[in-house]
Amino acid sequence: MKINLVMIVKNEGRSLERCLRSAEGLVDEMILVDTGSSDTTVEIARKMGAKVFSFAWVDDFSAARNFALEKSDADWNLILDGDEYLKGADRDKLETIIREKDGMWLGCITRYDLFRDDEGTSTSTAVLPRLLPKGVGYEGIIHEQPAGDYPWYKTGLEADHDGYLYQDKGERNLPYLKKAVKEHPGDGYYLFQMAYTLRNLKRYKESLPYFRKFYRLSGRKEGYRASGVVLYLYTLLDLDAGEYLDEAALVIEREEPVLGNWSDFCFVCGLFYMKRVLSDVGQYINLLPEIEKSYLKCLKLGEQPELGGVVGTGSFRASYNLGAWYEVSGQMDKALHCYQNAAREGYGPAVNRLKQRWQV
Repeated sequence: MKINLVMIVKNEGRSLERCLRSAEGLVDEMILVDTGSSDTTVEIARKMGAKVFSFAWVDDFSAARNFALEKSDADWNLILDGDEYLKGADRDKLETIIREKDGMWLGCITRYDLFRDDEGTSTSTAVLPRLLPKGVGYEGIIHEQPAGDYPWYKTGLEADHDGYLYQDKGERNLPYLKKAVKEHPGDGYYLFQMAYTLRNLKRYKESLPYFRKFYRLSGRKEGYRASGVVLYLYTLLDLDAGEYLDEAALVIEREEPVLGNWSDFCFVCGLFYMKRVLSDVGQYINLLPEIEKSYLKCLKLGEQPELGGVVGTGSFRASYNLGAWYEVSGQMDKALHCYQNAAREGYGPAVNRLKQRWQV
């Protein structure tokens, strides 16, 4: 069995050597296609023993991916970006997993994405099809996906990703996404990516029509849908007006039977109920118990990296928010217990709250 690493790169000098070192014990060859680097990317790739090819950029990520795949003669192709780093990859285990399954299928990795937020640096997870059998290529000019309707299976592979800490590609991606949405107006995936990109750029009102259309058009079997629903809800909460809370309430009611066992969904529900009560205490006082129930369910479900979402919604973030609710409602012993649980996991806001309120 031959397994190759296949990548497209441009100006990845900061991170490429670390990326390649993380994969070199897992793959037989490293195939890199450079799309116009002006830094040390090509030199690093060659120094690491990779086969390097050049591709003239044509505003189409799939075209570059497929050109790279054409240069590989492997049975399986592992796709990484230059700012992704495999963690503890084991070739024997991977081959065992591959041999256990028949037919055409795609292998998934769990990626841990570092990103900046109001608390400093946080982590989210995403499950992505990155191990492709020979003959499978890509489609889509942006946020490209493997072509064909094949089942996804876990491979046990995990990777860290730190690119969001150094570069925001939202503005770069917008023209591609606008073109994709125009050419494929009924494609829920492109609508989701457009909404997600605008949200990341804090253009919340502008993102909302795309979230609404994505929500109408995407099927519940689509792998991106759950994350899209949660981000849709966060956007409605960020807009923070009665009409948007009404909209969020309808989405939550509709999705709870489907997503109710996912900690990320339960976490945003907890935030919704807090905002709903505070918007009109007299009208929504009956929702007070839902705040506690939401965060307790997050903690019961625990962390679910294999489902994607923000790390902590099944642990320290839920503990902290539950503690904040207990503190506001005068249940100080419970608040202290929750803050201590979150602090033990190194959650900064909980550590700070314990110092401010309890001097510990």
